[in-house]
Amino acid sequence: MKKQVEICVYGAEVLCPSCVNMPSSKETYEWLEAAVTRKYPNQPFTISYINIHEPPFEEEKKIYVEKVLNDEYFYPLVVIENTVVGEGNPRLKAVYSELEKYGYLPAEG
Repeated sequence: MKKQVEICVYGAEVLCPSCVNMPSSKETYEWLEAAVTRKYPNQPFTISYINIHEPPFEEEKKIYVEKVLNDEYFYPLVVIENTVVGEGNPRLKAVYSELEKYGYLPAEG
């Protein structure tokens, strides 16, 4: 593995208008954390849930919050090392593909 990556899930407590019948942002965060942990055991990563209505102090994260609030992205928005890999209903395949660019290796079996 080249480096421990940061996965950020941007969202809000309220479902986005176009995300009816989909998991909430927080549920997506929890699901993603469990799926990545299973797929890449013993390969550390950081995952953060960022509430778009309580933006963080880091400028690079504020930029994504503003884009979600300005309807440039749907939430939940999944960003890995400043690369958007999913929005609205993120796909695991895209997340896994991006992680593997950083040297993450899937579990055998």
